[in-house]
Amino acid sequence: MAVIGYGPTGVTAANLLGGMGLRVVVVERDAEIFSRARAISTDEEVIRIWQRIGLAERLKQDMLAERPLDFVDARGRTFLSARPAPRGHGHPPQMFLYQPALEQVLREGVERYPNVTVLLRHECLRTRQDADGVELTVARTGEDSVRRLRARYVIAADGGSSLTRAQLNVGYEGRTYEDRWVVIDTEMLKPWPDHDRLRFRCDPARPAVDCPTPLGHHRWEFPILPGDDERGLTTDDAIYAMVSRYGIGRDQIKILRATVYSHHVRFAARFRVGRVFLAGDAAHAMPPWIGQGMAAGVRDAANLCWKLAAVLRGELPEPVLDSYEAERKPHVKEVTRRAVLVGRIITERRLPVARVRDTALRAIRPVSSLTSRLVDSNWIPVASYAKGFQARPSAKASGHQIPQPWVIRSDGERVRLDDVLDGRWLLLRLGPPCPQQAWERAGVPSLAVLPAGSRPAEGAVVDGDGVLPAWLAERDVTTVVLRPDAYVYAAASAGAQLPPPPAGFEPASRPAVVSAQ
Repeated sequence: MAVIGYGPTGVTAANLLGGMGLRVVVVERDAEIFSRARAISTDEEVIRIWQRIGLAERLKQDMLAERPLDFVDARGRTFLSARPAPRGHGHPPQMFLYQPALEQVLREGVERYPNVTVLLRHECLRTRQDADGVELTVARTGEDSVRRLRARYVIAADGGSSLTRAQLNVGYEGRTYEDRWVVIDTEMLKPWPDHDRLRFRCDPARPAVDCPTPLGHHRWEFPILPGDDERGLTTDDAIYAMVSRYGIGRDQIKILRATVYSHHVRFAARFRVGRVFLAGDAAHAMPPWIGQGMAAGVRDAANLCWKLAAVLRGELPEPVLDSYEAERKPHVKEVTRRAVLVGRIITERRLPVARVRDTALRAIRPVSSLTSRLVDSNWIPVASYAKGFQARPSAKASGHQIPQPWVIRSDGERVRLDDVLDGRWLLLRLGPPCPQQAWERAGVPSLAVLPAGSRPAEGAVVDGDGVLPAWLAERDVTTVVLRPDAYVYAAASAGAQLPPPPAGFEPASRPAVVSAQ
């Protein structure tokens, strides 16, 4: 396997593939981690993915959790305030991060795997496919000599300006917004009241994002308005003038860097070209309003890597890789649609419309349940797959990820569910077993869910909070087949037979290292 690009998407893929025992080479143009903190938040499902590579708890040490978000008007008065609701993945629903620190931890995670080789200061100049794999022409930055590498498959996570995507002649459809924004990273020298709240400052004169970030940092974002001097707006004097509107003095922050960005809504026409797969910003770009740009790339890696490993091990036939785009692209488009909607609320500059917005949303603010539903319904859509790699006929549970409660495993230890699932195909059931011969012949193990108060037992977990029985009952099933990413492949009600395993399904024991080069 080859991974082009070593940002959050590429480094997550390297950890996942390395942990699955594949031989991997990573090609990264830059020598160091990008110093600008681009992503500033993530969600519980992404933390769950990083849990799968054993790094969630370490990463969470450097994050801020359970921080409220406020939409405030031109006078600084809150007209909408809420906290994202938990979705059952076993981690806080939203966490603020400092991207350079996060990437450092993820890169240290890759160092655990001797089967992963990382080539920093190397650029992939060309990919050339044949029937057996992909040849990569790679050059060390600043040198004339080139080398050629072979890989069975390639994940191109080389950013929005992806050279790989351009070479494949894949269109990058969509639009770039006219507004450009100056993004300012600061070190907080003296805290101010409510410095740890995310505020969308919906001021028609100049909207702003005012966001806490961990490890003593704080993020500000301001649009460059008509008539502004773009270069002048990134100077220290201009930045201090803009934040002074919110009572922030020169003695309270130290400006680390200021960069101008454009917001994009883009989708690659195809996520797959033969043996090359586009992921992260190379496949899609979205505005930052709901903090899902990086998260979308991490979801890409999680969806794709286990399928690549299964194909390379001979567990699944090669056409299953087509389900990557079928599953990921609709979700990315829906996330992007919601990001654009939230952005419109924040950046509205027409005074009459802004007054209506402020009045209408302030009117529902006292009804906390309504406010929470409004924010949650327009925030991050649940990643579920109506189409893709699942059994037919489908059930209500098909294409959904199982929640992750704390459970008690057979040795009596209390752990998160995924630590028991262990990234494998698994039959999860309630009540007495119903023989599922096709799955048993395929060697797929079964795990029973026992109610609170039950004694730990082999082949079972105790769900003391009743999360799994409630989730299954809501979907009218008692048995589900989970894919290695904990999404439901097949489901059946009590006493019924599950749909059969996928064609060509031959699960094998994991070898220590699988050659993908």
